[in-house]
Amino acid sequence: MRPHAIIFRSIQPLPARKPVKNLLVSVDRLRDFDEIVDVRTPLEFAEDHIPGAINAPVLNNEERVIVGTMYKQVSPFEATRVGAAMVARNIAHHLDTLFADKPRNWRPLIYCWRGGKRSGSMTTWLNMIGWQARQLDGGYKSYRRDVMERLGTLPRRFRYVVLIGHTGSGKTRLLQALSAAGAQTLDLEGLAAHRGSLLGAFPGRPQPSQKAFDSALLQALSGFDTAQPVFAEAEGRRIGAITIPDAVLDSLHAASCVQVEARREDRIAFLLQDYAHLFDDPAFFETQLSKLIGLHSRERVEHWHRLIRDNARAALFAELIDQHYDPAYGRSSQALYTGLPHASRMLFRPNDADSVDQAKALLARLAETTPALGFNLSSSKKKS
Repeated sequence: MRPHAIIFRSIQPLPARKPVKNLLVSVDRLRDFDEIVDVRTPLEFAEDHIPGAINAPVLNNEERVIVGTMYKQVSPFEATRVGAAMVARNIAHHLDTLFADKPRNWRPLIYCWRGGKRSGSMTTWLNMIGWQARQLDGGYKSYRRDVMERLGTLPRRFRYVVLIGHTGSGKTRLLQALSAAGAQTLDLEGLAAHRGSLLGAFPGRPQPSQKAFDSALLQALSGFDTAQPVFAEAEGRRIGAITIPDAVLDSLHAASCVQVEARREDRIAFLLQDYAHLFDDPAFFETQLSKLIGLHSRERVEHWHRLIRDNARAALFAELIDQHYDPAYGRSSQALYTGLPHASRMLFRPNDADSVDQAKALLARLAETTPALGFNLSSSKKKS
């Protein structure tokens, strides 16, 4: 049986229903629905989507290209006719699989790129079947516009504490320990899937798109309590390929600061753990270090290459700390952090098993010495 015949047969036994006058809802009603259904292509969905949405494409990647090409090269009518048949087949497939176990009172919100034919088709069919489906007015574009507007204002509502310190001092590990200790933490490098430095790519984990990062950032911020401070690491404007929104950077630059310090031997040991994966691909490691030629002489970089080939890991990281990371820290934009001259200092032991206890001690000290932050450790909540 042809897929469109399945759709018609499934609808015929249903009693007559009054037509729904207005199926459109605004972006501020996302939480009113049981499920959010993104009917765009898998490629569009992968670039970014509303958090929690499921993907039920009415046109797959290849079909969308076919229809778009026909629209330009043949005629809008032929493109619409062929596209309608594809959409009918794909909706039939989703009814038999993804939506097969949905209860009669299921209330989904459907969206596509601009709130046009793709989401309109799915919304119409689901309502004809008997579900209370609604269509997002303006589609993904309205959601994206809302994200950017909120990222311009929401970050400024919080009080931040910024962890500042040399490479290898364990700022990320301290941030994770603070989260485990009950503090609110904003892990920008985790959201960006990058440590922010030349060697900062996470193994086997590509960075998200800028749009996906923005969505994840807004979701994280939306889960915070404005009555409690938010801890974050000091960052530059870019983390790998990701750009940090101005409102976030401005808020961090004006924040209270904690100067995180660690002994040199602890920093070397920490880098040996966090960057051990680089030695699994020596050629790539050497290629990355070659990008430092200009900041460093070719002879020095070639010397580092030899240390990689000799598997002299501790010697390499000791030299990178002394000759690259620490001088770069001195040239960095730390002066933008206005709270740095009054920063609390913490000697962190990043390799010890008691990192959470160290974080708790820091929280207790800050609660005592910096009452303006408004710490209430008993009601602190973790990052959502």
